[in-house]
Amino acid sequence: MSSSRASATLVDAPRGLAGVVVTDTRIGDVRGREGFYHYRQYSAVELARSRTFEDVWYLLLHGELPDARQAAAFASDTAALRRLPEEVRAALPVLAAAGARSGPLAGLRTALSLLGAAQGFRPVYDIDADQRRRDALAACAAVPTLLTAMHRMGQGLEAVEPREDLSYAANYLYMLTGCEPDPERARAVEQYLISTIDHGFNASTFTGRVIASTGADVAACLVGAVGALSGPLHGGAPSRALDTLDAIGAPDRVDAWIRARVLAGERIMGFGHAVYRTEDPRSRMLREIAQRFGGPRVAFAVEVERRVEAILAELKPGRELHTNVEFYAGVVMELCGLPREMFTPTFAAGRVVGWSANILEQAEDTKIIRPAARYVGPQAPMAVPAA
Repeated sequence: MSSSRASATLVDAPRGLAGVVVTDTRIGDVRGREGFYHYRQYSAVELARSRTFEDVWYLLLHGELPDARQAAAFASDTAALRRLPEEVRAALPVLAAAGARSGPLAGLRTALSLLGAAQGFRPVYDIDADQRRRDALAACAAVPTLLTAMHRMGQGLEAVEPREDLSYAANYLYMLTGCEPDPERARAVEQYLISTIDHGFNASTFTGRVIASTGADVAACLVGAVGALSGPLHGGAPSRALDTLDAIGAPDRVDAWIRARVLAGERIMGFGHAVYRTEDPRSRMLREIAQRFGGPRVAFAVEVERRVEAILAELKPGRELHTNVEFYAGVVMELCGLPREMFTPTFAAGRVVGWSANILEQAEDTKIIRPAARYVGPQAPMAVPAA
C-alpha cells in the first residue's frame, strides 16, 4: 500500500480514546448513562449481593453460573492452586523489602513475572484454550498469597500459609491478618471483590488485552495490567478518598473545605467517574454494606457525600458528579481491618480475575492491536548535521 493510501485510512480518535469501540466482548458492559453494569448476562451488583466470588469467577471463565456441584468443584480446584512454587517463595523476602519502598504493586509485578517463569507459562499464541485457562487460574489463585505474604514480610511478620477450607475472600483476610475473619467482614470484602472484578475497557484491562494480542504469556499480560493499575489516576483512589475524610475532620468543616478545593480547581477524590453520569452502582452497594456496620465513621462519610454532591451541583451546574466506587470502598475496607496501603492491592486481588477473562478472550483473536499516531514534530526529512 502506498503511503498516501495508508494515510487515507487513518481516523482521528478523541483524546484518551473515550467512546472508541476497539473490539467486541462477551464478558460484560458498563452502561454509564443508566448507572448499570453487568458481567456476562447478569447484573454485577445483583451477583455481588447473591453469589460467591468463586461463582462469579466461574461465570467469567465459562459464560454461565455454576450449579452446586460445579461450584463446589471449582472452589476446591482453585483453592488447591493458592500455594506458591518454591522458587517464588524463596524470592518473597527480597520482593517484600523492595516493595516496602516502592509499594505493594511493584512487588506484585515482579512476583507475577517470576511465577509465570516458575510455572512454565508459555505464550498464549502457542497453547490451546484449556492450557491458557489453567495458566490464568494458577495466576489468579496465587495473587492473594503473593500480596499478603509480601505485605506481612514488609511489616516484619511471617507470611501465613493459605488455607483450602476458606473461601477466596476469607482466605485473603486470613493470610493478611493471621486470624480467621468473622463471616460478616469476610462477606463484605467478598462483595467488594465481586463488584470490582471487571468494569469495561478500563486502562488496566485494555493494557492486558493489548499484551495478549501480541501472543505473550498470561503472566506478562497480568504484569502489564498491574503496571497500569498502579497509576494514581486508575487504582490509587480508595485510600485517597479516606484521606479526604481525615482532612475534613468534622461535619462543620465540610462546606468550607470542599468549596476551597473546588474553587481552586482541585479534584475531590472519590467523586466523579469517566463513564457514569448517574450514581455509580458500586458506590450505592458499598454504602449499603458500610451502613450495615454503622458507626460514627460511616455516618460522617454519608454526611460528607451529601454535602459534597450539593456543593458540586451548585458550583459545577450541569455536571453529574457523584461518589464513585473508591469513596465507600475505602470506608468498607477500613471497617474490615485492611490497612490503607493494601486497599489498591485488594482491588487487584479481585480485578485479576476480570483481567484474566479479558486476556483469554483476546487470545482467541490472532490480530495484534496496533493503532497509529499523528506525527507533530519537525518536518521530515531533514539533513543530518555532521558530528
